[in-house]
Amino acid sequence: MILTEIDHIAIAVRDLEAAIEYYRDAFGAEVHHREIVESDGVEEALVKVADSYIQLTAATRDDSPIAKSIEKRGEGLHHVGYRVDDCAAALEAMVAAGATPIDEAPRPGSRGTTVAFIHPKGSFGTLIELVQE
Repeated sequence: MILTEIDHIAIAVRDLEAAIEYYRDAFGAEVHHREIVESDGVEEALVKVADSYIQLTAATRDDSPIAKSIEKRGEGLHHVGYRVDDCAAALEAMVAAGATPIDEAPRPGSRGTTVAFIHPKGSFGTLIELVQE
């Protein structure tokens, strides 16, 4: 089994501060990690749930994937991040199984991780992020 656990569920939001406040008020959740990922044009706030995260993510520029997603589909579930031991091997296995990669090779992600995205076209409508810690 290549997948080791769910790393995170990403939720695209317009207003990161409002989303953080909602999760704090509704669930008593506190932000475990917060980071701007310039290369992706996003700011994220991670709320820890057991060994996984809810990733609240907002665009920092109009051309970012999150901005485009919100414009097209509105706020809500954006992608699922699966934790893997070897991102390159997982990406290769998925492509061999017919997945359509967005990233041709793993790249740096937030929290010092290595990541690769898989297009929803080849994954039954779900945008997948492979995450190696």
